Amino acid sequence: MSSTETVDSSAVSSGTISDYVEAMGPSWIAGAIAAGPATIASLVTAGGAFGYSLLWVVVLSAGAGALAQYLAMRLGLLTERGIVAVVEDHLGETWAWLLVGDAVLAAGVAQLVIMKTVATVSATVTGIDARIWGVVWALILAAGLAGGGYRFLELAAKILVLLVVVAFVASLFVVPIDAGAAVAGLVPSVPSGSALVAAGILGGAVHITLITMHSYTMRARGWTREDYDLATVDVGASMLVAFGIYSLAIFLVTASVLTSGDLTTVGAAEALGPLVGDSARWLFLLGLWGAAVSTLGGNTIVPPFLLADKLGWGTTIEDNRYRGLLAAVALLSAPGAFIGGNVLGQLVLVLALGTVGTPFAIALVLYLLNSAAVPESNSLLANVGGLALIAVSGGLAANFVVEQLGGGVGPLSGFVLAFAIALGLAMAGLGGKFLREELLA
Repeated sequence: MSSTETVDSSAVSSGTISDYVEAMGPSWIAGAIAAGPATIASLVTAGGAFGYSLLWVVVLSAGAGALAQYLAMRLGLLTERGIVAVVEDHLGETWAWLLVGDAVLAAGVAQLVIMKTVATVSATVTGIDARIWGVVWALILAAGLAGGGYRFLELAAKILVLLVVVAFVASLFVVPIDAGAAVAGLVPSVPSGSALVAAGILGGAVHITLITMHSYTMRARGWTREDYDLATVDVGASMLVAFGIYSLAIFLVTASVLTSGDLTTVGAAEALGPLVGDSARWLFLLGLWGAAVSTLGGNTIVPPFLLADKLGWGTTIEDNRYRGLLAAVALLSAPGAFIGGNVLGQLVLVLALGTVGTPFAIALVLYLLNSAAVPESNSLLANVGGLALIAVSGGLAANFVVEQLGGGVGPLSGFVLAFAIALGLAMAGLGGKFLREELLA
């Protein structure tokens, strides 16, 4: 079975909405990762601790996520290659390995904590030990991805994301929403102590794993430059609409009835029961379960895509080496279910660590979109938007690093600091290289 599927974009561009829905796919996998437990953790904390006041950040995150995916989409379609190969050809092997290391580290650490979340929610719903669920989900993931490849993941992502959105939107009908306070929350403000939470919300939508994987999922679909319109609709429907509605629903539910910012993601679902009824509790819990499972599947394919591309292997299951990487990453996620501690704090840490690596990935995409790597350079508006993304994600990353250093330099804070410095120097070098080339042109 082939894992690629070409799309007749001319037929789709003149067709109905249902034609688009059937043809869409790659950006829904990015949306499945974005709509995960780490994002839920940030939204629950924001709504519970600060009420409606950070609603403007939630709205902003959907737009920022869509813009980041649009830039990644442009690079993938205009080059019709994976991002690692493009970076190696136009910048060199060192830059390519730096990108691979950055993304694989962020995705690998996230994989373990996401598996812990999936296993914890599965145990809450079924009563079966979370460690057993960790092994079960790892085996299901390995069999599904190594056997069905991209098409299996895309179908699962579409179904789960839609079900998750429906579950959380349905919960709005059983939770009282203060419309006046919600409207007031659209006015930008940063309450005392809310900066890190706001960073977490934005970081969930603009993340290195989402940016780097997009060129590969489009290649798996067989999309080319002729599918530009379809790919643009794909980004808008998944990140701007589906992810935006998902984020709004979770935030509004928690801001309306929860009064603690210290709840875990599962704890938020449990707290809804006595407050507004068992139906809200189950809708929230099932939505969390679907989000965690879809994120686990989407995140699993990121390291295999990047490593296979760098090593010159195929990035479909027809190449047994790539198939082996998929199975290995899936199985190595099982130990995540055995990690102790509060999963909420771990999710925030994972999201923040990924945020440290995100500005570098965006900078690479912008550099390539304004170089000979593509047949047409970015528009001024797209470049301004990309620079704004770098500024926002860079600010979030800087806040996280400063917070980590607040208690002194230990093993974790030292690693985060070294990671941030290395990528910061790489970004400075990339900016200098671009300016030299422009001056000599």
